[in-house]
Amino acid sequence: MISISRFALRCHSNACRQVARTLTTQTDGEVRIASVLKEKFPQAASLRVVDISGGCGAMYEVHIESDEFKGKRTVQQHQLVNQALKDEIQAMHGLRIFTGIPGK
Repeated sequence: MISISRFALRCHSNACRQVARTLTTQTDGEVRIASVLKEKFPQAASLRVVDISGGCGAMYEVHIESDEFKGKRTVQQHQLVNQALKDEIQAMHGLRIFTGIPGK
């Protein structure tokens, strides 16, 4: 019973640290990627970039909604994001992309 409680406490503690980091500051990589995407997709209604590698910059998750994606299939939307981030992607191990059209 004690080992289960310690495990639950440790997991809860790690989750709290991740939430606290997300709410307080962005990493340099998150800021840089968001800046590139804002420039390439000026009509973006929402944009969120999250370093999902624990802050080391190895893997990111991008959520972007833009009218610029209208009429394009998901794979085409993702290709546009990949093209916009081609220089940044070279230094990454992975990138998760979530795209959409505002209001849908």
